Amino acid sequence: MMNGVVLTVGNPLMGDDGAGPLLAELLEAEAAVGWTVIDGGATPENVTHVVRRHAPDHVLLVDAAAMGLPPGEIRRIGETQVAAKFMITTHAIPLDIIVASLGETVPEVTFVGIQPARVEFFADMTPAVRAAVERLHRQLREGRDPRDIPPIS
Repeated sequence: MMNGVVLTVGNPLMGDDGAGPLLAELLEAEAAVGWTVIDGGATPENVTHVVRRHAPDHVLLVDAAAMGLPPGEIRRIGETQVAAKFMITTHAIPLDIIVASLGETVPEVTFVGIQPARVEFFADMTPAVRAAVERLHRQLREGRDPRDIPPIS
């Protein structure tokens, strides 16, 4: 059985940047077997110790990511790509540093980005991003492996 942690990142007050926190809400309401959810909000570095305490085999990090794709597209992003270009800089510490830090104690860290349409204070989440989050939630509940999510090219 999977011993994984879904670590969500984002700010629900900034439109589509709230994709991660929405996924956390959905997983808290309807859990996915083998996954524990931790909402890191806009400062995921503040909960990495909680992630480590779970001693997971796999961390799935989910956040909005500017990938140049249509809004709501979901892609797996490699660690070097996270550092290079795909991140929305609304977080205190760059996510590639958090991914590398978690990778010191967690055997596998998978980063999944959801392409936003609008990231601005007090904006509502767009329908395309909400649908993407619901789709990702459904895939996790169905037991689908997040490594099967297409990689960014």
